[in-house]
Amino acid sequence: MSTSSEYSTIYSIPSVSTYHRIRTGSGLTPFSTEAATRGLPNSLFAVQVMHNDEAIGMGRVIGDGGLFFQVTDIGVLPRYQGQGLGKKIMAEIHQWLKNNVPKEGPYLHHWSIYTISDLAEALEAAILQMIGYFLSEKRGKNGRSCAIPNLDD
Repeated sequence: MSTSSEYSTIYSIPSVSTYHRIRTGSGLTPFSTEAATRGLPNSLFAVQVMHNDEAIGMGRVIGDGGLFFQVTDIGVLPRYQGQGLGKKIMAEIHQWLKNNVPKEGPYLHHWSIYTISDLAEALEAAILQMIGYFLSEKRGKNGRSCAIPNLDD
């Protein structure tokens, strides 16, 4: 757990209700309660930003824990946006990935962040570049682009 004067971060999977509240509140596409109930426990890592004991932001890492890691569900409630909290979430996730992705083998630091829309891509690009990622020119399935860690750090 890390703290600042107003905000703290906790490393735990959000409850289904918290997940729905932050996801829809931050403009992400909602998922069913059944899907969230099944999926959330399978998170490899999750971080929540807290304000006065209320979760106001979140992010997760999903994947198989060895070969593939995907960053997802990055969201901050609108009234808290613009304060660097999305960057803080990504920095926490980036640190976890650096510490937990296998260091040897063909998938050395193989992880990616997929963006869904051009607007999200433009907003995320600045944050990702600040913490050492670059956007790939290649597009994945469904037209999503991929952000790749800069391994020179």
